[in-house]
Amino acid sequence: MELKPGYQQTEVGVIPEDWVICPIGDLVEGFRGGAPFKPSDFTDSGVSVLPKGGVIRGGILDIKENDKQFCSPSFAGTHLNNQIDSAYTIVVLRDLVPSGPSIGLMVKIPTSEIYVLAQGVYGFKVNKQVVAGYLIQLSNTSSYRKLMNSIMVGSTQVHITNTSFKLARIPLPPTRTEQTTIANVLSDADALIQSLTRLIAKKRQIKQGAMQTLLNPYENGQLKAGWVVKKLGDIGVFTKGSGVRKDEAQSGSLPCIRYGEIYTRHNDYIKKFHSFISNDIAKTAKQLKKGDLLFAGSGETKEEIGKCVAFLNESVAFAGGDIVILSPISIDSLFLGYYLNTNTINKQKASMGQGDAVVHISATALANIDIAVPEKSKEQTRIAILLSDMDTEIAALEAKLAKYQQIKQGMMQNLLTGRIRLVKPENKTGAVA
Repeated sequence: MELKPGYQQTEVGVIPEDWVICPIGDLVEGFRGGAPFKPSDFTDSGVSVLPKGGVIRGGILDIKENDKQFCSPSFAGTHLNNQIDSAYTIVVLRDLVPSGPSIGLMVKIPTSEIYVLAQGVYGFKVNKQVVAGYLIQLSNTSSYRKLMNSIMVGSTQVHITNTSFKLARIPLPPTRTEQTTIANVLSDADALIQSLTRLIAKKRQIKQGAMQTLLNPYENGQLKAGWVVKKLGDIGVFTKGSGVRKDEAQSGSLPCIRYGEIYTRHNDYIKKFHSFISNDIAKTAKQLKKGDLLFAGSGETKEEIGKCVAFLNESVAFAGGDIVILSPISIDSLFLGYYLNTNTINKQKASMGQGDAVVHISATALANIDIAVPEKSKEQTRIAILLSDMDTEIAALEAKLAKYQQIKQGMMQNLLTGRIRLVKPENKTGAVA
């Protein structure tokens, strides 16, 4: 392919002629590594420790509440060379996952807090040739990720040596102004994505709280008025799915649910299909009816066994083997889709699971589960609609998030390769072109 005027072919791909290829080591200084922590060095409070898990895509350090670690002031005081603050850029050079998903990722510290680096995490300052935000954004690109994967070593635990990291060569715009402009635009996109991510998390928490309230049969230790206690087997008829091997899951056009998909693809009710079988395979499978409840009859642990989803579609669809089917009578199936995955019901299912390496649960066992449900179908439907509306809102936000992430990806590909220039390049005489 002929190069566009003003661009050059380099070892890192096509970039503008006024961009350079530069070793990371020429851009950084004050390199600091992790402290030699032993398990006994961690404390319940004190000086914050910066773990690898806080370095994520998006460019900003994000340590979850459950991942926060601390060490004593005395330990921190004897490891001053392992301390960093917001003047440093953070990079991960060791990963416990063989594919190295976080290796080479960079973030900034958004607060004035001082941290002691954990092992595998490094901090550095940048010199006047580069803007830290530009490096951070570059570390999220696919080309940079490939570069980091090419220089990492190890098998179970992978790492990049300090020397290899500093020798890695990256594309660099010629001025700090252009680097800053690129970093700011991409950082604004990150802020939008992070804001939407937090909103989705908040909506999920609200839904979780609503489920705990709406699906709890008891109030102040007493059964709620209008709720009745039954056995699961009292509200319908159990049957079993059949057939449909893994290699048959894409054999045709008829929708099918396989038991493994209940764990990996569906929650509470079936929204879309992922397997499609031929007419011949369908002859050996179980055809579903609208309102059927599908339980995963096999699983890896007792805690997850018997996960349930409601089939609410009008379309013809089938269930494969290792699925237990409950066809309820005069009870809202969507309500049951939510209710039969609550902690109270899951504990009963776990106690009935059989086996170790592979756990099974039978229709007979499921039929003996104690349930408590609103006696009136209108109340069941009211609860189901409230929860379904929350799911719809969350799904819309997740779709918007995916779109924003896709747009951000396209922005990175264009801005961090110079395909689109936000700052006009200077000509050879120093004037703006």
